[in-house]
Amino acid sequence: MWQEWMSRSDEILRLTGQHLELVFYSVAIAVLIGLPVGLTISVYKKSSGAALAIANVFQTLPSLALFGIIIPFLGIGKVPAIVVLLLYALMPIVKSAYTGMQEVDHSLLEAGRALGLKPSGILWKIQIPLAFPTIMSGVRIATVISVGTATIAAYIGAGGLGALIFRGISLSDNALILAGAIPAALLAVFIDLAMSEWG
Repeated sequence: MWQEWMSRSDEILRLTGQHLELVFYSVAIAVLIGLPVGLTISVYKKSSGAALAIANVFQTLPSLALFGIIIPFLGIGKVPAIVVLLLYALMPIVKSAYTGMQEVDHSLLEAGRALGLKPSGILWKIQIPLAFPTIMSGVRIATVISVGTATIAAYIGAGGLGALIFRGISLSDNALILAGAIPAALLAVFIDLAMSEWG
């Protein structure tokens, strides 16, 4: 088994790169969408229930079902895979941004106003720095979820380590399955540990 992995080392590295690419783009877009949404609903609390419910719907749908819904509109390949992954990543990012902002001590906000800070100054100098660990915790969770879900993206031709897993299943080749599964698992653990310092 080890010899087979060594013979496929170039392919494993290439697929790992594809896997990381899918995760990076999906999480980056999810942050660009989810962070403003989370910050907005922390101010306009009446909309928080609806926004969190919508984000939660995407996360509760089975991943294959979500791929099945997206494929008729976007086809197969990297684009639909990134869309599905970012939809899964939205909930933890939106929720962590909302929660982090809610946890900021209101007395600190009042102190900021007393010092003459404008709302934008309070946001950037007080709220976001204090909420940052909670926000990063959500980003970390979203990233780890994306690493796991990205293995299924290979099923629609998006590449990644899942390609080895599905090929191994079709050939009943356990070594090939593990050649995709073990790097994917190690990737998730490594990213989780690396990002745990920030949240």
